[in-house]
Amino acid sequence: MTPHDHTLGRVPAGPGPGRPYGRIEGVLLKLVARPATVTAVEALGPRFRLLTLAGEALRDVAWRPGDKVQMLLGGFVSRTYTPLSWDSERGVTQLLAYLHGDAPHATPGAAWADGVARGDACQVFGPRPSLKLAQRTRNAVFFGDETSFAAAAAFNAMSGWLHKVSFVFEVSQVDECRPVLQALNLREAVLVPRAPDGAHLADVDEQIDRVAVATRAHDVVLTGQAGSIQHLVRARKQRGKASADVVTKAYWAVGKSGLD
Repeated sequence: MTPHDHTLGRVPAGPGPGRPYGRIEGVLLKLVARPATVTAVEALGPRFRLLTLAGEALRDVAWRPGDKVQMLLGGFVSRTYTPLSWDSERGVTQLLAYLHGDAPHATPGAAWADGVARGDACQVFGPRPSLKLAQRTRNAVFFGDETSFAAAAAFNAMSGWLHKVSFVFEVSQVDECRPVLQALNLREAVLVPRAPDGAHLADVDEQIDRVAVATRAHDVVLTGQAGSIQHLVRARKQRGKASADVVTKAYWAVGKSGLD
């Protein structure tokens, strides 16, 4: 849910971020949560926040690129993020939050990430397996959207010289997303402007095939919006492309309050 708030649909009203934890919540937190502190907040454009978290409870943690964490926002409201990195020795991890929606319809994760400040305490659940990027050992094309940037950056850093990963993203604002991707060392990513009716997905499909041929990629990783993933999977099947080489992970769906 891509270092990011995976929830891009309308979210039902509920307890907001910063609400004091109740007695039951407090007991559960002591049992399973990892307390941490926000040590840095960097704005990467108007709608992206790079958050650095640190704490003793983040040390000696087994993390692989693609794993997810849940951030507890209060009142049993949580949102899922994909860490960009995790330094288990120092107890430091980084998340990328995408601020989706404007007040009063901002998602809970967006509201939290927009207001969080250095020194704030937070509660982390995980990491847990989600998108198994570490298993990909061949050249790959990675597709996603704004919620996928963190997973893409983790995949890119992991691949190194072993194999090449190329990136194609559908985005709402190309000019806004390009500097963010540059900061994440994803400068060569192909960006396709999102169309309200999904007409851009034909171009996305073509770009994925073009990049796959150019880089001799065998694997395709499809992430982000569930509807876009379904469209691309159908298109590949219609062209007789092998489905065994496709990995999918939906981070959000229109009208859903969140996908884990």
